[in-house]
Amino acid sequence: MFSRFKKSDSAPQKPGPTAVGSGAPGTRAGVAASPAPVAKVSLATRPVAAMANPAEVAASDKERKRKEKISELKVELHKRLLDSLNLAALETATESDLKTEIADITSEALNEMSVSLNATDRATLNQELYDEVMGLGPLEPLLKDESVNDILVNGPRRIFVERKGKLELTDITFKDERHLLRIIDKIVSAVGRRVDESNPYCDARLADGSRFNCMVPPVAVDGSLVSIRKFKKDKLQIDDLIRFGAFTEEMGAYLQAAVSCRLNIIVSGGTGSGKTTTLNALSSFIDNHERVLTIEDTAELQLQQVHVGRMESRPPNVEGKGAVTQRDCLRNALRMRPDRIIVGETRGEEVIDMLQAMNTGHDGSMTTIHANSARDGISRLENMVAMAGIEMPLKAVRSQIAAAVNLIVQASRLQDGSRRMVSITEITGMEGEVISMQEIFRYERLGVEPNGKIIGRFNATGVRSHYSERFRQWGFDLPASLYEPIQ
Repeated sequence: MFSRFKKSDSAPQKPGPTAVGSGAPGTRAGVAASPAPVAKVSLATRPVAAMANPAEVAASDKERKRKEKISELKVELHKRLLDSLNLAALETATESDLKTEIADITSEALNEMSVSLNATDRATLNQELYDEVMGLGPLEPLLKDESVNDILVNGPRRIFVERKGKLELTDITFKDERHLLRIIDKIVSAVGRRVDESNPYCDARLADGSRFNCMVPPVAVDGSLVSIRKFKKDKLQIDDLIRFGAFTEEMGAYLQAAVSCRLNIIVSGGTGSGKTTTLNALSSFIDNHERVLTIEDTAELQLQQVHVGRMESRPPNVEGKGAVTQRDCLRNALRMRPDRIIVGETRGEEVIDMLQAMNTGHDGSMTTIHANSARDGISRLENMVAMAGIEMPLKAVRSQIAAAVNLIVQASRLQDGSRRMVSITEITGMEGEVISMQEIFRYERLGVEPNGKIIGRFNATGVRSHYSERFRQWGFDLPASLYEPIQ
């Protein structure tokens, strides 16, 4: 074995009995339980007499016992790894060297325990042990799976993933609640935070940039809750979204003109509707010579420009001090000579500073909000202003919004899991005490296929843009046919 990974004072491990169902030692690198196969559930709920082949029962029972045995082996082997490995030296170890070392320790331990495994099981066991030591245990394969967008953990036994907008239950599990808590602790401690009964929830960011949120007992009743929004390594551009059917080329040309002409844009939508993805794509139209500042609770935006300053809010420490809110970042950003300010999500009192920034020489600023339509988005802005504790007449609030916001882009996730830009709406001013708006493009639903896929089309409303003259002055003379509806 590699001497630099082995403890200098560690004695040879004596073979010991495998503790069935025993917990792992109190360290952050926990041990994952073997996933319970889906077939096991169906066998438990289906009468034996109804099965086509009785051999199915025997085969399933044999597979279950094999997985349980491997799970017990993994618990014992993980204990031996913690006793044998020099954990301080792991920071400088290469992945190949560490995997070789784990394989050697595993092989030696299996020989002492007189356990024989085939090559496939042995390779799987070695990889799972490596994930426990260096990664996030059972979550590691899901983080590496490019088809997974979200990972949702409802206690140690139920792990869901989202693929192509649809949720599905996986066969991956944790050993127990203690194992899940150790993985959570490993994540949050890496960013200098902690979770326990006195502070039962936390927002954090994984090493690859993925957004992490957790809530632990006693607030989480049936076991710790974890949600991970995976960080996309490949940045989606406007052309990609057009190819995926999120919107049309005509809408893309309009949005390019709107961003380039420095209209203030709000991307509105529900959870998981693609607001951040849309905001990232729109930012690709920003000129490379502009100074852009981004403000987020958890840094997710991936801007392509050279001159970008990124800021992230910070929660209070254990003593309840040291918090830095988005509003604090936004106020400071106004003193940093930005051309544009992009706020990842506006959901509180920072809306006041955001609207003022849009009104005072920071044209082209963008943000996202949670709302189900453009009109709902305006109401949401009004409510956030009221939540900020500012005593202003409703007409004054609406005048401020109408002067600050030029465009609302509505994103939505449909029932079949697809994400569409369902509306592009311009704010044209005030009519009495009401904010006047006009929709330029919309998504029209035409029906549903037998497989549940939504049938629809994007269409112009026939209304010419209120900002057509501004587009022309900036060199974007969009043709009149762009606004003609499909009959």
